[in-house]
Amino acid sequence: MLSEKLKEETKTYHHETEVALIGRIKAIKDEQDYASLLKMFYSYFGGLEKNIDAAIDTGLMDDYHERRKTSAIADDLQALDADVPPVAGADSLPAIQNHLQALGALYVIEGSTLGGKIISKMIGQKLDAANGEALTFFNSYGEDTVNMWNSFKEKMNAQAQTDEEQAAVIETANSTFKHFAGWIARYN
Repeated sequence: MLSEKLKEETKTYHHETEVALIGRIKAIKDEQDYASLLKMFYSYFGGLEKNIDAAIDTGLMDDYHERRKTSAIADDLQALDADVPPVAGADSLPAIQNHLQALGALYVIEGSTLGGKIISKMIGQKLDAANGEALTFFNSYGEDTVNMWNSFKEKMNAQAQTDEEQAAVIETANSTFKHFAGWIARYN
């Protein structure tokens, strides 16, 4: 099954990205630091979603529009009275030219919702974050997070059947993690 293969074959870049993110989260001291973290996510995910939009087949991923994250990040930034940054350019993002590559990038975005629940608690303990109003991105699906993740995996597994198709998804997921780790390092 592709989702299991992805978990195994993206382990290295996933871990590198996670370590970089945890360091950024632990360094948050105030709402300004938190806004900086959100800007980092907005700029990277915003560019990534723009590229996914151009390649995703919404006939095969019918709930894709529910899975977009940048509007929630923009809402959180607004709650903190922070500006919304420009999105990352193509040179900072993985190549996404077809539906399978879009699935690989979306795997990374969707997987981040699982960690988002933990991040939300970490940030909530560190600061008020506008009385919880600035935590919508990290709480994205709320109680429905696991169901949304499982639904995504089922759809993805059904769409990438051959070894070549699976390789395309895995390669883009790894590239997405790798580029995101680089993006995080730039924001430090």
